[in-house]
Amino acid sequence: TTFPNYCFLNIQDYYTAHGENATFIAKTYYRTTTALRQLGSGSNGLSSVSVNKNMFETITRDLLLERTDHTLELYEGSGSNWRLVKSASPGNLSSFEDVLFANNEMQDTPVVVALLPNFRENGCTVGFSYVDLTKRILGLVEFLDDSHFTNVESALVALGCKECLLPLESGKSSECRTLSDALTRCGVMVTERKKTEFKARDLVQDLGRLVKGSIEPVRDLVSGFEFAPAALGALLSYAELLADEGNYGNYSICRYNLGSFMRLDSAAMRALNVLESKTDANKNFSLFGLMNRTCTAGMGKRLLHMWLKQPLLDVSEINSRLDLVQAFVEDTELRQDLRQHLRRISDIERLMRNIQRTRAGLQHIVKLYQSSIRVPHIKSALEKYDGQFSSLIKERYLDPFELLTDDDHLNKFIALVETSVDLDQLENGEYMISPSYDDALATLKSEQESLERQIHNLHKQTAFDLDLPVDKALKLDKGTQFGHVFRITKKEEPKVRKKLSTQFIVLETRKDGVKFTNTKLKKLGDQYQKVLEEYKNCQKELVNRVVQTTATFSEVFEHLAGFLSQLDVLLSFADLASSCPTPYTRPRITPPDVGDIVLEGSRHPCVEAQDWVNFIPNDCRLVRGKSWFLIITGPNMGGKSTFIRQVGVNILMAQVGCFVPCEKASISVRDCIFARVGAGDCQLRGVSTFMQEMLETASILKGATENSLVIIDELGRGTSTYDGFG
Repeated sequence: TTFPNYCFLNIQDYYTAHGENATFIAKTYYRTTTALRQLGSGSNGLSSVSVNKNMFETITRDLLLERTDHTLELYEGSGSNWRLVKSASPGNLSSFEDVLFANNEMQDTPVVVALLPNFRENGCTVGFSYVDLTKRILGLVEFLDDSHFTNVESALVALGCKECLLPLESGKSSECRTLSDALTRCGVMVTERKKTEFKARDLVQDLGRLVKGSIEPVRDLVSGFEFAPAALGALLSYAELLADEGNYGNYSICRYNLGSFMRLDSAAMRALNVLESKTDANKNFSLFGLMNRTCTAGMGKRLLHMWLKQPLLDVSEINSRLDLVQAFVEDTELRQDLRQHLRRISDIERLMRNIQRTRAGLQHIVKLYQSSIRVPHIKSALEKYDGQFSSLIKERYLDPFELLTDDDHLNKFIALVETSVDLDQLENGEYMISPSYDDALATLKSEQESLERQIHNLHKQTAFDLDLPVDKALKLDKGTQFGHVFRITKKEEPKVRKKLSTQFIVLETRKDGVKFTNTKLKKLGDQYQKVLEEYKNCQKELVNRVVQTTATFSEVFEHLAGFLSQLDVLLSFADLASSCPTPYTRPRITPPDVGDIVLEGSRHPCVEAQDWVNFIPNDCRLVRGKSWFLIITGPNMGGKSTFIRQVGVNILMAQVGCFVPCEKASISVRDCIFARVGAGDCQLRGVSTFMQEMLETASILKGATENSLVIIDELGRGTSTYDGFG
């Protein structure tokens, strides 16, 4: 599949796009073709459009984050000599992160997947691998899938995949079309690569460079698969991970477990409104929008995204999350205190990634420092808690924070920053290395100050010689063209014209006055410029040294980011549960083979959050062996669809570890939620509504187990009443 590739040329303060790209941009973003200019004439003419920096950011965000079916390239140069400097796709945003997230938080973690399907008589064996470029994780797995690729779909949903690599197929078989449909349903961009790229040769050697730790476990993991290593090989080549030495020794690799989370397909994600959509009337239309009350910059949002796509199956882990949420619900002061501190935490994950890729400056180091000094405050707030879950809080947060903040970890980093960075200059918006950090820098600084004093004294002396008041009439300017110069107004110039012509060199006469110098000022100015240049170079070298030293703390900050983002999401759940007009309740969780699903006074969290809705709660009793199967009937607009959706949403929320909008709830863990709600865009793919319903139902029957929750809304409405009823 060839998706549009948009090319921009970077010309100093603006960008240009040409040909079909220019027409698309003019129509889509400027909403008029008058923005187009024609280069050349006749059949050789070429459309062109100019884009300023703000518009370029808007277009880039839309193409890579919203539409997710385009690639983007940026060229620099002049005349006929242009070179590619940046390229990005929906799954690999790294080179455009500075544009995409300059003024916005990174809410989701893009993941690229590579699939190598091997079709056989008894089904299809799929070699599956993925890379998360933000968290620096590689994963691989191999599994047998059915004709609807239900396992592939649930894995793509759980990982939040944005782009998928497939081997270029010579003949498009029906199986490949079915796989392509599954990818389209998940909103994944397909990138086809040559079959020769799907190779496992030298893979272990390449992974040895990228993955931290010993090579033996990596070799054992890779040798256990037949097709997945080739898929991973294609992924390493496509993402060019080996081209960036900043990646070496910073990746981790794991075997992806399909059965570790509740399985959700794209239909269930849409039916339950789990993630935000451009058509949402407000943020409370989606479960993510409603539950997102996170405080940290980006990290909490990304973790919430992941948790919603990966609900838990382990009863004890679900209960641990619920225990922590309950602790924060019951202790309002603790919750508000922690949220206040978390608001001052930067996006540690992205800062560390920039530092490891040597794209960072002192402002990144200072942001990490400002986040680090909040940790003791968070720790002391948690220490004040003495409720029934204090042992869990100690185990999950206090003990790890104790370890992270000792003198070999965070305190060592804090000391490094306090010694090396001139923190007093931050108030002026300047990020500088402290002169006391390095002897050479201190010497250059004192030389610079000495020259500044000499220039200042010369200014006063010259004012005295010319009989002009200092600063008021005789000003000292510093510019890029002439360096240090004296300036007087045109009004003052006649008074000192004689002295000017004999003792000074006039450089420029303009409306704002006359600029002039003398040999002393010229000499001091040149010396000052030389020392300043040396000082800047010394600063640059020291900044690089501090950045390299900070990169050695990557593991510390990785763990810290994990703990803080977890805390952030759990506090977000607690804030939601306690701030709703009708409070949420803690669900009782039982294993899949025990207990029932009983929701008393249940509500749909997103519907009740709308201003115009006065929600009427409903009970739902799915009792094992008695009412495990329910048929809901009622008049149009009676709330049938809302009711069956709210059952799914309540179970999803409970298994994520959040309180639920019910008076009382008991939930037996479900391994999967299947939904057949609405016909979607089936006509666009040449399939009738009825056929689409049958295909989705067949997929449910193949994929569902005795522990699944199946939601079907008006099956058979795509045909005549009698046939549909049959």
